[in-house]
Amino acid sequence: MNHPEIYAVVPAAGIGSRMQADRPKQYLTIAGKTILEHTLETLISHPDIHRVIIAISPSDEYFSTLPVSQAQWLTVVAGGHDRATSVQNGLAALPEQSWALVHDAARPCLSHADITTLLGVISDDTQTGGILASPVRDTMKRATKTGSGALNVSHTECRDNLWHALTPQLFNTGVLRNALVQGIAAGATITDEASAMEAQGHQVRLIEGNPANIKITRPADLPLAAFYLSEQASKQNKR
Repeated sequence: MNHPEIYAVVPAAGIGSRMQADRPKQYLTIAGKTILEHTLETLISHPDIHRVIIAISPSDEYFSTLPVSQAQWLTVVAGGHDRATSVQNGLAALPEQSWALVHDAARPCLSHADITTLLGVISDDTQTGGILASPVRDTMKRATKTGSGALNVSHTECRDNLWHALTPQLFNTGVLRNALVQGIAAGATITDEASAMEAQGHQVRLIEGNPANIKITRPADLPLAAFYLSEQASKQNKR
């Protein structure tokens, strides 16, 4: 592919409290490696990714103990108090005209095929970037809280044209940097990079990704991620 340099940016300053573990979820182990190591190695092994930038909390006690922390292809920056700030810090280390592929630290099952498909957005002049996503297939319910704190169904939401946003999310570095600055200054709710871009009126392409690209957020996700990683390794060994 002929395109500007592509950098992966991984915000990894969160603590993952829903995992009920003694450490941030990215440091839990699957198949002999931490979740974070699986994620970073998947990114850098893609032939079109130039370098990986990772945002780590200044109070992180675990990252420096990993062999990958000394990798020559990795740049470490300080993580912020939220995702948007961590991503901003990562973008600050990149050339203005590069492209940033922002990916969750807790999505270790990303496939190279999905990365390659997403990178195709770069050659589309009608788009300013794109994200991996999956269409909503389940019936969606809007909840309402009762006086006792219990949740009841308020109503059923129409799921037509609803998609789950995944990562990576791919945008021109300079454009994304400006969108985050403007969004934060305006007090906008920025839950992912696409939301910052949308707020500035940019067109964001939805690209259906592999459903194996799960985000590990709860203990029950660990065995499922282990299964997907095992399947990926088996396919690679057969090549």
